[in-house]
Amino acid sequence: MTPEQRLEAFQKFVLARPDDPFTRYALAMHLRCMGRHAEAVLAFTELASRSPDYIPTWLMLGQTLEAAGRDGEAATAYRDGMAAATRKPDPHARGELEEALEALRSRSPEHAAPGAP
Repeated sequence: MTPEQRLEAFQKFVLARPDDPFTRYALAMHLRCMGRHAEAVLAFTELASRSPDYIPTWLMLGQTLEAAGRDGEAATAYRDGMAAATRKPDPHARGELEEALEALRSRSPEHAAPGAP
């Protein structure tokens, strides 16, 4: 199966089960793996708005935003994910998100400060 065929299959899964966070996550991850960062960001963002407590979304959204050069938005995604992981509670995921935010701060402090755009 080619990457494009896989993408079509994931899109069909999402149409068939629009409220299933895993199918949306799989689609977003495939887009990310294909290097289609703008589309992946949209897919992760849609997933985050539909299922904010689906914790894996936040780390992948932040990393994809970083890959797209959108560090300020990545920092916001990491912080939003930390809040979701705290609500869940999922201390392991919260720790991963904190590490990602700290790494971003070390590379891009002007974008990663709390409350930064």
